[in-house]
Amino acid sequence: MSPLSRFFRTGLLLLSLGSFACTQQAKNDSTASASATSSATATYFQSQEEGVQDGGVKVIPITTPKGQFNVWTKRFGNNPRMKVLLLNGGPGATHEYFECMENFLPKEGIEFIYYDQLGCGLSDNPKDTSMWSLPRYVEEVEQVRKALNLSKDNFYLLGHSWGGILAAEYAFKYQQNLKGLIISNMMMSCPDYGRYADEVLAKQMKPEVLAEIRQIEAKKDFSNPRYMGLLEPNFYAQHLCRVVPNPEPVTRAMSKINQSLYVTMQGPSEFGISGKLTTWDRVRDLPKLSVPVLSIGGKYDTMDPEHMRMVAQKVQHGTALICPEGSHMSMYDDQQTYMSGLVKFILGVDKGEKKVAL
Repeated sequence: MSPLSRFFRTGLLLLSLGSFACTQQAKNDSTASASATSSATATYFQSQEEGVQDGGVKVIPITTPKGQFNVWTKRFGNNPRMKVLLLNGGPGATHEYFECMENFLPKEGIEFIYYDQLGCGLSDNPKDTSMWSLPRYVEEVEQVRKALNLSKDNFYLLGHSWGGILAAEYAFKYQQNLKGLIISNMMMSCPDYGRYADEVLAKQMKPEVLAEIRQIEAKKDFSNPRYMGLLEPNFYAQHLCRVVPNPEPVTRAMSKINQSLYVTMQGPSEFGISGKLTTWDRVRDLPKLSVPVLSIGGKYDTMDPEHMRMVAQKVQHGTALICPEGSHMSMYDDQQTYMSGLVKFILGVDKGEKKVAL
C-alpha cells in the first residue's frame, strides 16, 4: 500500500471514529435531556397529598367578622419555587376562566392554584352584602396564603380585573410575603376607569346605541333585557372578549357570577363603575411597591392600556405587557402574547431579575 493510500485510509478511519463519537454523544445528550425532562415532569406532577388523593383540592376555613366559612382551592402541579395564586375577576365570577393556564404553565414547570373567593363558585356564599368588602377580602387572601404555605420565596399573586384590585391591595399591606405580583387588565384608579369608559369607549359606539343605553341607565332599568342586548354586541364583544362566541370556560364562569357581589362592588355592568369600588384609587401609592410587578393590559381593553403601562413605570420594579390584539380577556383573545409574557416574567423573577425584559 502506498503511503498516500495509507494516509487516506487512516483519515477515513479517524473521520468514521469521530462521526461515531459525535453520534454517540448526541444520543447520550438526548437520553440525558429526555431523562431530565421526565424527572422534571414526574416532580411537577408528584402529589403532595397524604391519604386519599383528591386532585389537589383543599377547602380552607376562613375566619370573618360574621363567623367561619370555607373557600375552595385546587393546586395544579408542584414547584417549590414558583407558585401562582389566581384571583378571579367579576367581582363574583369563578376560577374557571383561568383554565386556559393549563395549556401553558405546566410545560414551563410553573405551579398554579385555582381559588374561588368567598361568595364565588365552589366556595361558601354567606349571602350578606356586608361581607363584600375589599379589606375583608385582603385578609381572606392572607389566610389562604398561610393555609397553602406560600411565602416570599415562591408566592406569585395574579389578579385579573377585580382580582387585580384585590391583588394590589393585598400587596400594599403584605408585599413582604410576595415573590412577584401580576396585575392583569385592571387600572389602579376606579375614577380613571369610569372616565375612560365615558370619554373614550362610549364615544366609539354608534350615537343611537349609546343614547338608548344611557336612557335605560337613567331609569335604573338594568333588569331590562334590552340593556344587555345592547351592551353584548356593542361593548362586551369589542372590549371584554373579542373571541365570539366566547371560549367555553369564559361562558361557564360568567354564567355563575354572583350578582349580589357583582352589583354591590362593581355596579350593574362593565360599562363604567358605580358600586362600592367607585372611589378606589391607589395610583399615588404605587411607588411603595418594591416587589417585581407585571402590569398587563390590552389595546381594546375596558381599561386604558396606557394607564396599565403607567403602573409599571410608577412601581419600583415594573414590567408592562400590552397585548396588541387583546381586550379585557387578553388571556384568550391575544393568548400567545399574554401567556409568553406571563411565563417570561415568572421565570425571570425566579432567576433573580427585578425588571424583566419582555
